[in-house]
Amino acid sequence: MAEPLPPTRSRIPGSGLAKGLAVTLRTMTKKTVTAQYPDAQPELPPRTRGVIGLFEENCTVCMLCARECPDWCIYIDSHKETVPPAAPGGRERSRNVLDRFAIDFSLCMYCGICIEVCPFDALFWSPEFEYAETDIHELTHERDKLREWMWTVPAPPALDPAAEEPKEIAAARKTADKLAAEQAARAEAAEAEAAERKAAQTEAGAAQGDPAQADPAQADPAQGGQAAAPGEPTAPPGHPTAPPGRPEPPAAPPSGPQEGQS
Repeated sequence: MAEPLPPTRSRIPGSGLAKGLAVTLRTMTKKTVTAQYPDAQPELPPRTRGVIGLFEENCTVCMLCARECPDWCIYIDSHKETVPPAAPGGRERSRNVLDRFAIDFSLCMYCGICIEVCPFDALFWSPEFEYAETDIHELTHERDKLREWMWTVPAPPALDPAAEEPKEIAAARKTADKLAAEQAARAEAAEAEAAERKAAQTEAGAAQGDPAQADPAQADPAQGGQAAAPGEPTAPPGHPTAPPGRPEPPAAPPSGPQEGQS
């Protein structure tokens, strides 16, 4: 046997109208806040969809954005160029060169599909929205204009301190560390080779009895002059000596009688 329905509450006629008027009365007593645009710029969230910027260096003309656009408002033109081989005996390659990249914002519905499907991060959202025109044809922004919008793209938010490092930064840091290690290894090898060469020259000079190679300080006039021969008197300190490379003056002959003369 079905249970009886609970009794319905009787509604007072005009209760809904009274509630609506109560909201109106509460709002009328509050102070109105009007945004004084354009004198005061609005504070937009960082992910505002204002206009699309193009980072041309990342574009590979893959045409994914143009194919996925539901409004067909992206126009791309390109041509192929032949790239010479990087190494002798290599094979030539061909690459696409971007000639035109334009977006018709009079057709764009700001869905963001083109930015999401771009595999090389060539398209970005900018919060700028003040680009109204009096002529609808001027709403088609070519690649130069799209490149200017890139300067208004906000920086990406900082990662969480516990988050993993992005793969791009990790790969770049790994490559930089590898190059730095190779350069340090080459520098150490060059220093070791120079030290071994100097030691070999010193040992060869000592074996041959050459003081210039055994002790370079003895052969340097600025560090002590010429080495004196064994048994030869040396000049006292402070006594001027003949400059190197200049012969000593001959000794004066004795004035007395010599043997063998009558």
